Amino acid sequence: MTEESRIGGKKPRTSGKIVPVRMDANFFFERAVSALERLRYDKALKYFRKAVEYEPENPVNHCNMAGILSETGDYEGSNEVLSRVLTEVDETMTECYFYMANNYANMERFEEAEDALVTYLEKDPDGQFLAEAEEMMELLKYELNRPTKVGPIRSLQGTAEHDQARSMLERGEFKAAVKLLEKLLEEQPDFLAARNNLALGYYYMGMFNEAMAAIEDVLSRDPGNLHGLCNLAVFIQHDGDPETLERLSEQLSRIIPFHQEHVFKLATTMGILGHHEAAYGHFKRLLKDEEVNFDPCLFHYAAVGAFNIGRYQEAKALWKQAAKLDPESEVPGFYLARLEEYDRVEDRDGQPSPATAARPSQISYQYGLPFEEQLRKWQKWEEGIPDQMKQDPLIRSSFFWGLRHGDAHTKLQVIEAFSQIADSEVQEALRAFLMEPEEEKYLKDIALFALRSLGVNEPLPIVLEGKTETVDPGFVSARLPVWKPEWQSVLDEAKRRMGKRYNLMQLHDVETLWVEFITRSYPDVPSVSHLGGWAAALEYVTAKLHRRHVTFEEVAKRYGVSVSTASRCTKRLDEVCGIKEKMNAMFPSG
Repeated sequence: MTEESRIGGKKPRTSGKIVPVRMDANFFFERAVSALERLRYDKALKYFRKAVEYEPENPVNHCNMAGILSETGDYEGSNEVLSRVLTEVDETMTECYFYMANNYANMERFEEAEDALVTYLEKDPDGQFLAEAEEMMELLKYELNRPTKVGPIRSLQGTAEHDQARSMLERGEFKAAVKLLEKLLEEQPDFLAARNNLALGYYYMGMFNEAMAAIEDVLSRDPGNLHGLCNLAVFIQHDGDPETLERLSEQLSRIIPFHQEHVFKLATTMGILGHHEAAYGHFKRLLKDEEVNFDPCLFHYAAVGAFNIGRYQEAKALWKQAAKLDPESEVPGFYLARLEEYDRVEDRDGQPSPATAARPSQISYQYGLPFEEQLRKWQKWEEGIPDQMKQDPLIRSSFFWGLRHGDAHTKLQVIEAFSQIADSEVQEALRAFLMEPEEEKYLKDIALFALRSLGVNEPLPIVLEGKTETVDPGFVSARLPVWKPEWQSVLDEAKRRMGKRYNLMQLHDVETLWVEFITRSYPDVPSVSHLGGWAAALEYVTAKLHRRHVTFEEVAKRYGVSVSTASRCTKRLDEVCGIKEKMNAMFPSG
């Protein structure tokens, strides 16, 4: 057909160049992805078939087509495609056996599902579906009412330890999980799922270099490992080459996962990378899956994706569904309230502002309140951080990241939170913080104070000015030749009375102030027979330094002394330590 006949017999006049549409596999793949994002499975299948016609030797095109057939319920047709991949296209695509096992299980042909699953485990002992395969074996054991026909398959060795480590990661026990995974990988270095989770464990703890090394090891062994590629993209986004990230994002955008766990992994990864349209499309696919669409987290993720691409009404509907499924969670209500606040914003003429005027450009996919909001809530609670939140893995991960990569203010807040969480992982994190050469001395002083509050009294190594020293966290001041019991009693009384009404930094400042007073006065330290008077003075001055309202009457009553005693001790503290000058420096007038 000539150009003229194609467009009605005449060649149109044009001042520009005609760019022909290149009809190739990539063209139809992109059309298929677009249809899939709109949940038009019929069109997606049509375009994937065309992609297969143009590139019949590419097994990925066949697997994409098989995935759509499975998603539409045509399990027989899906298995026919997968079988053809193994016999005619690429026999090394061992994951096809796992996909076939899924299809057989959905057709309730459990014997055939078992055969396909065992074949997968035998042919791919280092495969990326080992955890999913173990779950399927449990299902088949139940359906067949007998143990599955699985012999001593190397791929299943260490799965119990791996499952234990995964549970630890989910509970926020990152340090313990990392130790278990490191030990497991010494014995089974090719256990890629364990190595992927080790990388995540490092990452959650803020150990970025170790995380990158672990994930690069995964991809050197299996370049197409989806979990590894997704993890690498997230790591590179944190600190890496933008061009490399762009290439990797393009590679991920061309993947159509077959298994629901891979759909979820890719969806969350694309969201983290800022490809919200793709993330939203994957989450919407999952919401059509009856096996997982009862999960409130999934509705939250989809709502975030919708919000981040400007579909606010869809986001509102999804968060309302999440609230129904999880009525005890604060998260859906928090974002619904924010949406209502944005909708109420009006411009100066009294007309509603544009929908995006008051909205943040994007929000996090994390199923939890924003980190800053969590900190604000905890600072208001007299009882401190609730126990259930202390164990929340997302919150704990935020803390570990904050301690390693936050600014000074964030690090102070994290150390304060750690003093309340008070478990072995927190202590290890604070000990490691003391050894960081770039951290400020004041922050390390606070960390030492927190460790002492957690009951750590043995000497600890610390890096100061490039040198490693050993300090005793229980010793108040190394500059004094002696520390008398009555001086410590004043400090203990002040800290006991101030208790939970003051935060860790303020309690640290009480100690610093008292040590400074004793040190400057030494050896002519005044009598501290009025223990309550000096303790009252310490609280009064500390409160003023932190701009907290307090009166001499209040502190005198609290410590059982007269107002004149509290005032006299305060005046003496001021004379020795220059409190007024410090306050003027901190809060200059005007």
